[in-house]
Amino acid sequence: MNINFEYDGVKASERLEIFAGKKLTKLFDKHDNIIRADVFFKKENTSTPDTGLICNIKLSIPGPVLFAESSNGSFEASIASSVDELDRQLKKRKDKMSRVK
Repeated sequence: MNINFEYDGVKASERLEIFAGKKLTKLFDKHDNIIRADVFFKKENTSTPDTGLICNIKLSIPGPVLFAESSNGSFEASIASSVDELDRQLKKRKDKMSRVK
């Protein structure tokens, strides 16, 4: 399992990396075809406090790359939302591939 972290306008945080690593490990355990995950943290100025802390996650798997982005009031919520979206995408891809065989 290879996870790369990048920060844009945000101070690097070991706490966030550990939290994201735990969430992604669960995803890796459920789906064995994941090669690598790239996690991007970004902060944007927004008019509401409920958004602006963004987490983008890109998964490298055989075939097209999967991508999810979420903007919430905390990075933890953004990570959880992005991982949930990627889980849905992986399930959809798995179902689609099983119908082809």
